This record gives sequence, C-alpha cells and structure tokens, in this order.
Amino acid sequence: MLKEFMLKRLGALLSKKGAALLAPAILLVGATLAVGQNPGQSTQTAPAPTPTASQPAPSSSSSTATSFTPAQRKEIEAFIKEYLVNNPEVLLEAQTALEARMDRIQTERMAVAIKDNAADLFRPAGSPIVGNVKGDVPVIEFFDYNCGYCKKAFTELARLIDKDKSVRVVLREFPILSKGSEEASRVALAAKAQGKYWEFHRAMLESQGQANEASALRVGEKLGLDLAKLKRDMVSAEVTKEIDATRSLATKMGIQGTPHFIVGDRIIPGAPENLLELLNKHVADVRKEGCKVC
Repeated sequence: MLKEFMLKRLGALLSKKGAALLAPAILLVGATLAVGQNPGQSTQTAPAPTPTASQPAPSSSSSTATSFTPAQRKEIEAFIKEYLVNNPEVLLEAQTALEARMDRIQTERMAVAIKDNAADLFRPAGSPIVGNVKGDVPVIEFFDYNCGYCKKAFTELARLIDKDKSVRVVLREFPILSKGSEEASRVALAAKAQGKYWEFHRAMLESQGQANEASALRVGEKLGLDLAKLKRDMVSAEVTKEIDATRSLATKMGIQGTPHFIVGDRIIPGAPENLLELLNKHVADVRKEGCKVC
C-alpha cells in the first residue's frame, strides 16, 4: 500500500540526522519522486545482466521507472500533512539542525574572510582604538549609532574594557541604517581628531532618540568640543576614507548587520543576551590558544 511505503521512506529519512536539515515534507516528496518507483519496488536494484548475442540489451523504455499518478501524489501529500500535524516536533528538529548547519557554514566563511582581510581588521590606518592600544587580544566591533542592539551591546563592551586592561578594541563606524547614522559617524570621527572619541562614542550610545548631525553636534557641545572644527572635520577626506574603508571591509567579509564582533579569529554576530560572557570567553581562549591571523 502506498501509505505504508511512504511511512517506511519517512522513517528511513528521519533516522538520518543529516537528512533532517530541511522540512521533512520537502525531503519526503523530493526523495520519493526522484526515485519514481511503484510502492512495491525496492530502492535497491540489482546490476543489469551483460547483454549477449542471443540476449539483446533491454530497451531504454523498458527500464524507465514509472512515475506517480495524480491520485498517488494526492495520497502522498495527505499523508505528509497528517504525519506533520501528529508529529510537529519533527519540524522543530529540522529547524534546529538547519540553524546549526547555517551557523557552521557562516563560521567557516568568516574564518576565511578574517584571514584574507587580517591587515585591515587588526591594523587599520584610521579606525578609533580604545582600551589598551598595545593590548594582546584584538576586539573589533562594527556598529551603527542608530542600532538599538548596538546601544545594548555597548554596556557589555564597556564592562569588558573596564575589567580587562589588556584588550585592544577597534571600533569600526559602519553607518548602514540611515543618513543620520552616517552624519553621526562623521561627527564621531571628527571628535577623534580632538581626542574625545571614546567620550563621544559613549554619550551617543547612551543617549535616546535618533542619531543624526544635529544630535551628534549637541553631544559634542556638551563635551566641550570645538564645534566649528567638528563641522569642518566631519566632511574631511580623512573621515570619508575611514567610513568608505569600513564599508568595503564589511562587504568583503559578508557583514550586513550591526553589531558584529570579532575577537581574534572568533566571531559574535549580533548582541546575544550573554554577550559579556561570550566576549570574556573568546578573549580568554585567544589569550590561551593564540590567534594565527591577528
């Protein structure tokens, strides 16, 4: 019976963890239709006998597998739906497996990207560096002043810097969310020229509301910066070069969102709830095991 055959096929598929990377329904339909056999046929085929003069080779038409009829396809679809409704945990298992595989793929790709762009990452010409400028473990963050998760992550990064006096934090201005984001980044890099980058950076990420030129200049004024110089420097070739360099680097590395942390040759995408724990762990691991590309 077709339903019994499909049940055996499904069991065989789900017994293999690697096959659960896509929704079982897709796997079942794809695998079964690819086989294209009648329910009573085995998936294992014997080798064809060697043709002889008295026994001609079988024609291609006689060896072609029979396709499913519309009625059989309808029965398969009904069975899949019934199975998934009665076993919804299968979908969760498939989703978990898929996410794990995608994480592994991302990690592998990023490892190659870090190696290929090591000089720009760890020894940038114009990026702001805070913490210990000669620190033994580099921590790089790509961020945007209008990113809510960056504001959340700042508290954890600041704690790391306050606690660990040997980390070297490279801050990459990556304004991707709005025009105001780039305006704020330009003022931040202009503040660097007046020796107040970290103070400005902290004030911007701890403030509420939209980040743009107006709000950034207000922060600069509160910090006692020379506003006339800020306005000149924010449109300078040096500032433009730094922002363009960060965007180019992010593109090469496949970074499309903020925040994105790189600790030595390890990555932390986003701002997970245990960010500080992960930062401390990766710093300790790099310090212990070393970094081949830093």
